[in-house]
Amino acid sequence: MGNCFDGGDHCLSMSNGGTAVFVDVLTLAVSDLASEPWHYRFASLIALQDQNLMGRGNVGFDLEDIDWGPSPQEQEAAKDFVLRVTDLALARHRWDELGYEPPYAPKYLETFRTMVEAYGPATPAGGLGSFPAPEEAALASCVRHRVLTGLPFWDGCAFCHAEWKPPTAETLNSST
Repeated sequence: MGNCFDGGDHCLSMSNGGTAVFVDVLTLAVSDLASEPWHYRFASLIALQDQNLMGRGNVGFDLEDIDWGPSPQEQEAAKDFVLRVTDLALARHRWDELGYEPPYAPKYLETFRTMVEAYGPATPAGGLGSFPAPEEAALASCVRHRVLTGLPFWDGCAFCHAEWKPPTAETLNSST
């Protein structure tokens, strides 16, 4: 089962592994660019795509569900921010910290950029419930990975959660 990110007439459908990569590279970029309240809400939306918490095949969002803002100026600023985040990720920002080479990430990011660029936020803003409210904005940072996280709701970031491995019979029965 995969995940889908929709926007207008476009759809970015990815495998669970592809989604994890997509979320990783966007997390690195959004964490370094966020500086305003709406930015942190978008960062929270990206953090909510962590399949280690939400379940594999259970993430994705539709651009129509994002609260882009009440005025055309706010909508344009929000859209510009998402495009800047995507462009920074496309520039391979901090990819050296991933510990793996994401060969399909540029294709995913280019498709997502095309979706966002073509999307025209409706007035008044959609925000149909899946976009984090102002009080749900990602304001906490994972010190170890230097990215925004869903704290205090979760005790780590997407990179922390990816490192966690469920206990095996061997580890449960060890006496060390």
